Amino acid sequence: MFCSNCGTEIADKALICYKCGRATFEPLRKPPAPRATLGPLLSVLALMALTLAALFLGATDTDRVPTWVPWVIGGVAFLLLLWRVLRLRR
Repeated sequence: MFCSNCGTEIADKALICYKCGRATFEPLRKPPAPRATLGPLLSVLALMALTLAALFLGATDTDRVPTWVPWVIGGVAFLLLLWRVLRLRR
């Protein structure tokens, strides 16, 4: 038998070519295709959440916390949690 990649003569029962390392057979199962990631988007959302949390925590000393800040922090946390749950369901 000859290697389909480099043409070296190899044993009939060989699993790989000893010269080039290529497999002599097709795999039974192919690995899944990599998914597109939302890494940059998630990083931006996390940065926004941390910034809003810092604003909220900084304003608690002066008792001037805008009413929208806790809602936005909670909303971002809810969206991140929802995104994570929906991603795990796939």
